[in-house]
Amino acid sequence: MSTFYEMDYRVDSRDVDLFNQCRPSAVLGFLQEAATQAALELEVSGPQILKKYNCLWMVTRSWVELDAPLRWNELIRVKTWHRGASGASSYRDFDLFRDGKPVGQGVSVWVMVDADARKLFRMRDLTEFQGTDGGALCKSVKLRRPAMPEVFDNRTRRELGYSDTDINGHVNNARYADFACDSLHLERLGRGKFVRSFQIGYVSECQAGEVIEVDTAVQGERLFARGQGEAGDERFDFTLVLADLPGKI
Repeated sequence: MSTFYEMDYRVDSRDVDLFNQCRPSAVLGFLQEAATQAALELEVSGPQILKKYNCLWMVTRSWVELDAPLRWNELIRVKTWHRGASGASSYRDFDLFRDGKPVGQGVSVWVMVDADARKLFRMRDLTEFQGTDGGALCKSVKLRRPAMPEVFDNRTRRELGYSDTDINGHVNNARYADFACDSLHLERLGRGKFVRSFQIGYVSECQAGEVIEVDTAVQGERLFARGQGEAGDERFDFTLVLADLPGKI
């Protein structure tokens, strides 16, 4: 028997860009909220695991693939489930539907970290995940660090502030997609295209008051970004693939 959670989202005016397409960060926001609500149902939300296990949830990598752009005022259903608990990490899968038909999918990798020692928690000890995975729904997609360009073309600097942070006190994982897309100037590259897929790897957390440097490179319709702290320490990696809009010749 599989266990999954579903919820609906109405794409609103804050989610779309100048092309009336849902921004990658907004799509991540949908998935993040669905994951949060699913965790609440399983009694493994952030406050719950902090109280029971003295641990924090951290996402280490996220991937999204879309068949077509999501647009303003569309109702999107997100279906999500986890793949069980083993080793140091757990996968969570997502399917996205529009008008009852599949329009995209996603995968994220999560770890639990001791709030004091910052050591990884053994996922097999998470009893709430036992027997509550997605069963036959579980995807086979595995997320790995992508090959990045040897040379990046441009570098931008960004000061992180209040609006970038979330309830955990650090920069929200969805905001990294904005940092990358801004530095890649998607407003110039995206006309007549849509974001077919993207992946973000979260290497080290960022906080308000820090300055990060974002290196970018473009290879045809494949875009790359890499975020670093001022000391050169890596914070995130990002890849994005553009495709022609459906029906475009």
